[in-house]
Amino acid sequence: MVAEAEAMRAAIAASEQVRGTTSPNPPVGCVILDAGGEVVGVGATEPPGGPHAEVVALRAAGDRARGGTAVVTLEPCAHTGRTPPCTDALRAVGVARVVHAVSDPNPQAAGGAEVLRAAGVDVHSGLLADEVARGPLRAWLHFARTGRPHVTWKYAATLDGRSAAADGTSKWISSPESRAEVHRIRGQVDAIVVGTGTVRADDPHLTARAPDGALLARQPLRVVVGDSDLPPTARVFDDAAETVRLPGGDPAAVLTALAERGVVDVLLEGGPRLAGAFLAARCVDRVLAYLAPMLLGSGPAALGDAGVGSISQAWRLRVEETTMSGPDIRVSAVPQDRPPA
Repeated sequence: MVAEAEAMRAAIAASEQVRGTTSPNPPVGCVILDAGGEVVGVGATEPPGGPHAEVVALRAAGDRARGGTAVVTLEPCAHTGRTPPCTDALRAVGVARVVHAVSDPNPQAAGGAEVLRAAGVDVHSGLLADEVARGPLRAWLHFARTGRPHVTWKYAATLDGRSAAADGTSKWISSPESRAEVHRIRGQVDAIVVGTGTVRADDPHLTARAPDGALLARQPLRVVVGDSDLPPTARVFDDAAETVRLPGGDPAAVLTALAERGVVDVLLEGGPRLAGAFLAARCVDRVLAYLAPMLLGSGPAALGDAGVGSISQAWRLRVEETTMSGPDIRVSAVPQDRPPA
């Protein structure tokens, strides 16, 4: 017999496998337990137009779902979009109990719990809610609540906060392990945002690659912000992935334009100036830092002007996690003055 908390963690793992493939829909995971508490079906949301996690898991469970429990990371939807309501699928097979972690903040899809309760289904919410909200659903929940893409500012720096040496060289501050992890993250987000200065200075590909250098099957949208001219031979304009240019440099306008394209999850990889602009505009929702065990003493700082004039105005962060990435220290933190995603 599998405990419901264990089943929820299995649902989180299933949703992690589809992170980045479902936008603008949420990456949801679902586990079906039969009446005896055994796992009989596991599913995750398929790309837009495909079935939701509950339907995938129910198909795997078959008749053994009757009288059982559906453990799902997000409240089952109660509306008809590209697919029928998940509440209909759960009722049709005779699921007796539904346990979900997070209520759906989208008013168009919310209300599934009430629909199921009205049909006699035992419904409980909140199981491992914090763990789910920090996981694959983080960006989508933020987007659903605010209408703005979730922004993770990712940077690599030395322990003294330098992003490059005085002569401009920056390859490689972070370790091979950290760079491999960043490529995995790139493969899960909807867009990577940089400024024209980064394109001119580093000529990055901004692609997601496997450890052997091969392009991953799914590539994020490459977004270049700014008005400066760029050489047509810049690698960001190759055919490995789609690239869009957004003029100006107003972070709010950039995110509005991306939201209109259905972008939910953004990785900000720009230089110190663009990062400072996003922070000053209060458009950074998470900071992901890779700190290399080296010292430079001079060279550009990782962060430019972020609108902070005194220590009382400093961005205070709440550290979510500190782990090792090869020899590097990986820190994930969120602004303290914002509620968790």
